[in-house]
Amino acid sequence: MPGNRTRPPRHLADLDRAGRRAAAAELGGEPFRADQLARHYFGRLTDDPAEMTDLPAAARDGLAAALLPRLLTAEREQSCDQGMTRKTLWRTCDGAYVESVLMRYPGRVTMCVSSQAGCGMACPFCATGQAGLTRNLSTGEIVAQVVAGARALARGELPGGPGRVSNVVFMGMGEPLANYPKVLAAVRQLTDPVPGGLGISQRAVTVSTVGLVPPIRRLTGERLSVTLAVSLHAPDDGLRNELVPVNRRWPVTEVLAAAWEYADVTGRRVSIEYAMIGGVNDQPWRAGKLAGLLAGKLAHVNLIPLNPTPGSQWTASTPAATKEFVAILEAGRIPVTVRDTRGREIDGACGQLAAAFVPNDGRRELPVTGPARSPG
Repeated sequence: MPGNRTRPPRHLADLDRAGRRAAAAELGGEPFRADQLARHYFGRLTDDPAEMTDLPAAARDGLAAALLPRLLTAEREQSCDQGMTRKTLWRTCDGAYVESVLMRYPGRVTMCVSSQAGCGMACPFCATGQAGLTRNLSTGEIVAQVVAGARALARGELPGGPGRVSNVVFMGMGEPLANYPKVLAAVRQLTDPVPGGLGISQRAVTVSTVGLVPPIRRLTGERLSVTLAVSLHAPDDGLRNELVPVNRRWPVTEVLAAAWEYADVTGRRVSIEYAMIGGVNDQPWRAGKLAGLLAGKLAHVNLIPLNPTPGSQWTASTPAATKEFVAILEAGRIPVTVRDTRGREIDGACGQLAAAFVPNDGRRELPVTGPARSPG
């Protein structure tokens, strides 16, 4: 990890209510001013002090500068699906790059967010894994991605008129459970009602992991109602050791045992994420083995059509192979869906857009070619 990275500035979203009120007092204001500031940020989705007319004019700029610093700058945006999908490349204050995706569907709007700049899990078919880990994101940087999406929706910037973010998935860049404290704090900020946070339902938040067993068990102890998504990608240790290197530390049986504990305690169905890679993990016998592992469990399989990153050796499964995989799971009474391939035209695989910006005496943009899979 680069040694010259600076810590992002303190932000309102990094603090709980008591911390915000204490910070306001430190700045010479009454503690309740922090609650007013939070209502503007989480409720009115603004960080512009000129719009905070309920705050004393003399205090607005100072409070906003100290507690609502700009954490992310939009470097590039791409849209597809008739404008219903928007991917944003963000530059942090220390020059790291992260991505988020806003996806509007009939009846819901999903925000896919990053929890780290880069990723240290080194999964070979993942663009972010190929880039390596730069650093963890702060709670404020995670929350700011969602606030930006909520602001765009409220302003009617996506087709369909004004709306709100209804779902958040931690399936962007990074391994969320490797940044556990900040991700957990972000979940609480996103789900606490205004002025504590954005007021999104916990049941509409999904936290993904490649299978870090101790943090899964820690998350179980939080007794939240979020969905746990396990990126399994193979039912056997031999192949999963290659596709998900952390499997060498926590093999399939241990990962799934922790997942079933989460389901038992929370009553929430676990999502099993499975990237369909042609000729690698899509054989009928692997579908049968996966069905056997999940039989009788509170689980749902989400098959992800892989769209390889540029230069990758990995290719997508054929429609016929995917159809057969689905049929075998359904025959085993395992709920299964094939993920909608949103973002194919806009470097949709996590990390591809960031990979187009490479430091070289400043920034230079590299061409990104080839199809991309949907975010996550």
